[in-house]
Amino acid sequence: MDPHRPEPIERSVYVLLASVMLIVMFLFWRPIPGIVWSVENRTGVIALYALFAAGWGIVLLSTFLISHFELFGLKQVWGHARNAAAVAPKFRTPFFYKLVRHPLYSGFILAFWAIPVMSAGHLLLAAAMFGYILIAIRHEERDLIGLFGDRYVDYRGQVGMLAPRLRR
Repeated sequence: MDPHRPEPIERSVYVLLASVMLIVMFLFWRPIPGIVWSVENRTGVIALYALFAAGWGIVLLSTFLISHFELFGLKQVWGHARNAAAVAPKFRTPFFYKLVRHPLYSGFILAFWAIPVMSAGHLLLAAAMFGYILIAIRHEERDLIGLFGDRYVDYRGQVGMLAPRLRR
């Protein structure tokens, strides 16, 4: 461990700063007028809201499937504060992770795009977040290969990135 790199707090500081940046963005967001699409059909509206809710449900459940507190860096900080030795993460594929490598991101994509009325401003946010997710996946997968090696490479070859792979 590099003594100048505070690894135990690195993840939690990143999560905190990213959250603050999102709050700032939301506070200063100004609506961009214009409707890109509007679904009027009642069944379509219900289906889109169901997908929207499913997306947020997938996000929440996915954080707990892989250790909610470790994901946000809280476990690392708590362990460091107690002078506990860091435990190396174990490669696991619970529930959604058997179907998709990044269900957390898949849930966000559903939540951002599955809405009955898409304004120009919401489209800008959804597209920007989708781009951010694709960049984040590239970096995250590089780190996961570094951490888990061939085991993750094999998993990557078998499981879809954001959607389940269709097999014959």
